[in-house]
Amino acid sequence: MLVGGVGGARFLEGARERFGTTTFPPRADAAPGDDSPEHTVTAVVNVGDDAWMHGVRICPDLDTCMYTLGGGIDTDRGWGHRDETWNAKEELAKYGADPDWFGLGDRDLATHLIRTRMLAAGYPLTEVTAALCNRWQPGVRLLPATDARHETHVVIADPDSGDGAKKAIHFQEWWVRYRADVETFGFAQVGGGEGAPAGGKAQASAAAIAAIEDADVVFLAPSNPVVSVGAILSVGGIRAALRTTRAKVVGVSPVIGGAPLRGMADRCLSVLGLETSAQAVGEHYGARSGNGVLDGWLVAEEDAGVAVDGVAVAAVPLLMSSPRATAAMIDAGLDLVGL
Repeated sequence: MLVGGVGGARFLEGARERFGTTTFPPRADAAPGDDSPEHTVTAVVNVGDDAWMHGVRICPDLDTCMYTLGGGIDTDRGWGHRDETWNAKEELAKYGADPDWFGLGDRDLATHLIRTRMLAAGYPLTEVTAALCNRWQPGVRLLPATDARHETHVVIADPDSGDGAKKAIHFQEWWVRYRADVETFGFAQVGGGEGAPAGGKAQASAAAIAAIEDADVVFLAPSNPVVSVGAILSVGGIRAALRTTRAKVVGVSPVIGGAPLRGMADRCLSVLGLETSAQAVGEHYGARSGNGVLDGWLVAEEDAGVAVDGVAVAAVPLLMSSPRATAAMIDAGLDLVGL
């Protein structure tokens, strides 16, 4: 399953409900066959939101999935650690440390400190994520889409310039500080480092590619199609793996009746000149029989009648009101592609 943060985490709760628990990371003392359940769920998670702040590496979507599935998410906010305190943030503000618009909680900070120490020691993000999941036991396998840097940056009109100058800022600043309410011209992935060829974009991890190649079915979660699923698809090797896998690829619309399920997907789509509709998003992903990635496309009952050339389409309830409701949605996707 290709997933972003909050919506992706909820979708994974439904997958765990439907397919059972995947032991992750596998037990070191497991005998051969002990960790071979009938079904396993692997999530390839967006890293476009990842950022360095205050000297630590923050991976919002990976952490949201890990905390949600591990029972540690703040359910009121939908992100971050539950029972959070903010002493470090308040003290940083007294020092005048930037950025002052990003909420870094004390409990959350512990996760980022461990991640940063392991990255500095040379461990790839895939292995770091597995180590962190020892603490949370999410019940699904969580993989970053790439071990390399692949941050989403946004080109905007500089609010501090009176001459219409443009500048690029990190997606987190655009999303959190400006709430996407600033003239925006486009998105770009900033990559490089380990896992990226010289002068090229970040490449998918071997684990992420293998997960797609070995799957029976791949779902694109109802996450933001531009900066979550779209950022995953822009990682080198991901789109090619989706187009060649023997698995069926089923997308779930993040738009119901012309409105996004959550977040600001409509703002992101408008930057690309796309309508906020299940039709437009389905066509944006495209059919695998053409140049796209989809075999099936689930839309909401409100969007019955949507048709995407070369793609099987079904209209079903899409509100993820509970893991059971989401599991039923996943079953509808399996039925749509004959699984």
